[in-house]
Amino acid sequence: MGRQLERHTNKNHHFGLQAFLIALVTACVLIIPFIIFDGGVFYYYGDFNVQEIPFYQMVHDAIKSGNLGWNTTTDLGSDLISSYSFYLLGSPFFWLTIPFPSEAVPYLIGPLLILKLSLASLSAYLYLKRYVRHGQFAVIGGLLYAFSGFSIYNIFFFHFHEPMIMFPLLLAALDSFLFDKKRGIFAPAVFCACVVNYYFFTGQVLFVIIYFLMLVFTKTYKFSIKEFLLLAVEVLTGFLASAFILLPSVLGIMGNPRLNTLPNGWDALVHSSPQRYWLSIASFFFPADMPAFPTFTPDSNCKWASVAGWLPLVGMTGTIAYLQLKKRDWIKKIISLLIIMAFVPVLNSAFQMLNSSIYYARWYYMLVLMLTLATIRAFESHQSDWGRAVRWSTGITLAMTVLIGFMPKITTVTTNDVETDEWSIGIAGDTRRFWIYALIAVVCILGFVLIFKKFGFHTKAFYITTTVTLCFTILLTSGFIIGSGTAYSSTIKPIKENIINKRDTIHIEDLDDDSVRSDFYECPDNTAMFWRIKSINCFQSSVSPSIMEFYDSLGMTRDVASRPDTNMYGIRSLLSCKYLFDYMGDDADISKSFTEKDGKTKMPYWKFLKAENGFRIYENTCYIPMGFTYDSFITNEEFDLITNSHKTEAILYSMVLSREQMQKYASVTGYSDKDYKYLYSKTPEKFTSKVNDYSYDKDTYTKICKSHADNSCSEFKYTNNGFTAEFDNTDGNENLLFFSVPYSDGFTAYVNGNKTDIEKVNNGFMAVYIPENTKCSIEFVYETPGLSAGILISVLSAAAFAVYILSIIIFRLIKKRK
Repeated sequence: MGRQLERHTNKNHHFGLQAFLIALVTACVLIIPFIIFDGGVFYYYGDFNVQEIPFYQMVHDAIKSGNLGWNTTTDLGSDLISSYSFYLLGSPFFWLTIPFPSEAVPYLIGPLLILKLSLASLSAYLYLKRYVRHGQFAVIGGLLYAFSGFSIYNIFFFHFHEPMIMFPLLLAALDSFLFDKKRGIFAPAVFCACVVNYYFFTGQVLFVIIYFLMLVFTKTYKFSIKEFLLLAVEVLTGFLASAFILLPSVLGIMGNPRLNTLPNGWDALVHSSPQRYWLSIASFFFPADMPAFPTFTPDSNCKWASVAGWLPLVGMTGTIAYLQLKKRDWIKKIISLLIIMAFVPVLNSAFQMLNSSIYYARWYYMLVLMLTLATIRAFESHQSDWGRAVRWSTGITLAMTVLIGFMPKITTVTTNDVETDEWSIGIAGDTRRFWIYALIAVVCILGFVLIFKKFGFHTKAFYITTTVTLCFTILLTSGFIIGSGTAYSSTIKPIKENIINKRDTIHIEDLDDDSVRSDFYECPDNTAMFWRIKSINCFQSSVSPSIMEFYDSLGMTRDVASRPDTNMYGIRSLLSCKYLFDYMGDDADISKSFTEKDGKTKMPYWKFLKAENGFRIYENTCYIPMGFTYDSFITNEEFDLITNSHKTEAILYSMVLSREQMQKYASVTGYSDKDYKYLYSKTPEKFTSKVNDYSYDKDTYTKICKSHADNSCSEFKYTNNGFTAEFDNTDGNENLLFFSVPYSDGFTAYVNGNKTDIEKVNNGFMAVYIPENTKCSIEFVYETPGLSAGILISVLSAAAFAVYILSIIIFRLIKKRK
């Protein structure tokens, strides 16, 4: 056993309880005033308000209603598991809400956040206590980790704290396996870490590999092939046991455009924005910035990137003190390696499986834990040169403050077509917040110096004073950050007064009908999800890839949200969108109103219906119910000939099919190789398509929409495992019946009880063949792809783990008897 990893035995066994309770009290004092101020619900701003709260409530209701498969209130429809395993399905905190009624769920968000922060402190303590002789230092370490800059920054992302809780437990389990020779503990830790959040788990896997290799190469742990094989068994069984949620999640997000960008060229070696280097440094010397409102480096393109890591009160002083010790151990080496990885883009992206579609530093909590470990180790070391550490910490903090705060800047201002240069001092994004952050950082260094000058590091007074001052610092800095976020938020008022638990205030008879979707113009994102009604709008990243494909075919990039522009009015009818809601609370800004100054709506074919609960409600006069037929068909290549500005209308005029589908259903589409011979030859320019004759005038559009409405399903109903429809084709020819439900391999279709092929049409949706002169009953049955196989793998892995544990027990009993 390496000396660095010898377990220290603390006489007081209540330090774990202290780590939890002190964090609990601190979190309560921090969060509860905001809950009271906002009427019982903890609001923040941005994603927190419009994603985390409605996600919790909507998924809560879906699960309690037995809808575990296809979720109809996530965009145009998406798989529940693959869409929400990243956000909440693996979180034990979410499952705590299940016994409560739906209306209570938003009110539980604040208490759950308090519980998360408290457990983060406890989990960090459980890992750190091995490395200190005095348990109170591990308590301080737990508080530093739980309320670090990374933790407070990512309150914005409510689901980030679960991985923060699991990570120290994962390392503690690994340490216990390696140095305490405890078996059967690491596999459950791997299982829990993967189930909680598969995205963060990929980064944790990389860290654990680095961690293990560092222990081996520094000879802190003596490598053993036998133990390595046992460790591999636990890793494998723990990982495979998570297949019930992991496999459906992976299959569900395959094809997502946010996952297909690998590091390339110089961008893999050097950040595109030099300001990111400054931000990476500042994030550990100053309190956490606010997502979406960058202060230190406004042009670093790091909004929402989670670049934060400041340790309250102590900052980087303790880390610097430890790094300056002469002894070179694994802690110093791993911190140095992580700093290098933070500065090299390709290495930074390794924590998210080399995905570099967007810059994220969402693994910084791992570095924060190592910095916390270094800090509390420095507290116990008699060799720490605190004077030197303070000079370095103060010097870097003041240098960055002076350079950012006083750097001259020239801004070109245009007035009456005349450009003039204006001089200003300071290059921060928000001068007021910058100087508050700088003042807090400097005062914390001074306060920490006064504490250790007065009490030293090995007295009870130091522990009490440091803990009290640390909690006060947490309340001051975190309260300022959260308060700033709520002050900047434009969504709290409408959500609180007009949206949350306010579905019953909207009185439209068919609003909840399965054949009706709604549109929300300049409203808070996911308003429809708050009300649990179907909509064409959705702010969610992990939706069905078919939705991404559909918008891409129209020339629109759909990355994190579906917000079709008003010039794409055609897809409203295609997607059976009947109602539009326009929030009246922002009428002062004409750009946020659905009507122009002259009273005309910003999209044609919409009429005012009524005003209710703070919303103006409009109705689509060209509404088409779900499930309708076409009398014209074109190939994907023909659709590409249409300009993007008219594609949303053209996709109503003709169903878009592949060449193979056109051939397969030639009796319906009228396809012949003779007609299309030029399109698929070496001279496609000679091909003349019907799309060249399309007319996009009002009469043609309304005529087409009416024709589709007349040839639509008489009944359409979602079920807990798909949907059913009735279509009367007793007087019609054979055709393809189109549903604006995103295509998924999980669907199986039946027409009049007979299984039939599902065709992927219109660049992302589904259609089935219906015979002529027949009244058709259509049923789509959905099963989450990979779920059955994942459950089987999980069960077999659990059985294998049980055999493994039983074998260990038998082996030890035999060994003991001998």
